[in-house]
Amino acid sequence: MDAIYNSIEKSSKELTKEDFQSGQMVKWCPGCGAHVILASILNTFPKIGYNQDKFVFVSGIGCSSRFPYYINTYGFHGIHGRASAIATGVKLANPGLSVWVATGDGDSLAIGGNHFMHAVRRNIDLNIILFNNQIYGLTKGQFSPTSPMGSVTKTSPFGTIEPPVNPGKLVLGVGGSFFARVPDNNAHLLGEAVYAAAKHDGTSVVEVLQNCIIFNDKAHEAWVGKEAREENMLVLEHGKPMLFGKNMKKGLMFKNGKLLVVEVGKDGVKESDILVHDMYDDNPGLQIMLIEMAPPHFPVAVGIIRAAKRDTYDDLFYEQIESAKKSSDIKCVDDLLNSGTVFEIR
Repeated sequence: MDAIYNSIEKSSKELTKEDFQSGQMVKWCPGCGAHVILASILNTFPKIGYNQDKFVFVSGIGCSSRFPYYINTYGFHGIHGRASAIATGVKLANPGLSVWVATGDGDSLAIGGNHFMHAVRRNIDLNIILFNNQIYGLTKGQFSPTSPMGSVTKTSPFGTIEPPVNPGKLVLGVGGSFFARVPDNNAHLLGEAVYAAAKHDGTSVVEVLQNCIIFNDKAHEAWVGKEAREENMLVLEHGKPMLFGKNMKKGLMFKNGKLLVVEVGKDGVKESDILVHDMYDDNPGLQIMLIEMAPPHFPVAVGIIRAAKRDTYDDLFYEQIESAKKSSDIKCVDDLLNSGTVFEIR
């Protein structure tokens, strides 16, 4: 929000959740994790401090892509997989807007994978909320790019035989500057991630581990479920040791180039031996290791995993334009049309 060309005018009045409610009937299935995502954003947007007309929500196709109808901002319901491309155009043409993308694992990681990848690589000042329920929900239960290997679905009756995409690894692999992963049953953590994404200059990706109660119920239950999360989920906080477990005694150490799960007080391990999370670290090596972790040997890491500072495409783009204007005799379209050889038609 502090970038030179991305400064957005703040609201002159204090806004509330009600200011961002569209009044439209929300048509997601009862129990769908998308309801929590919507509620978290409605609660968080007033804290960001922009008027409703300074926000734009762009979507593609899928259950997640109904989002623009349910929030009182500008919105654009695009076509399948093209939300990142549309949002790129919106942001570059209107740098004074806060541009958000609501998308799913099928919409952005399958048909839209190319647009998603390059938006992240360019570090355009976009905020992408990735609803990951590991299934195609709107089209009634086909496997998606994030479906675990072996998943039995309508299009994989004998189980999928392709390894899943890890959204975080993809984001960091193409040079992404911000990545957060949060479960849909933790509204507080989700709100923190959304607010941090809004503050970040560049592309932010917030992956929400979302439940599809109809076609892929309890997909993330092994680590976000009430009985499992204490032992199988590590909530990362910047500047704090990476501890988890029922008694917060388990933690992560780095040894011989690998992460290890250890227990404080056992085998001479002290709390000072536990890794401390640094989400601002420019080197993504450890952050990628955290993103890769999964049970049974490791917990799933959630929270803001990366928030590194990089030049944004937007700033570089407008700096180039300003530089070209200073050194060119052509200042406007009329100058361009009347430059060079001009023919008069009588």
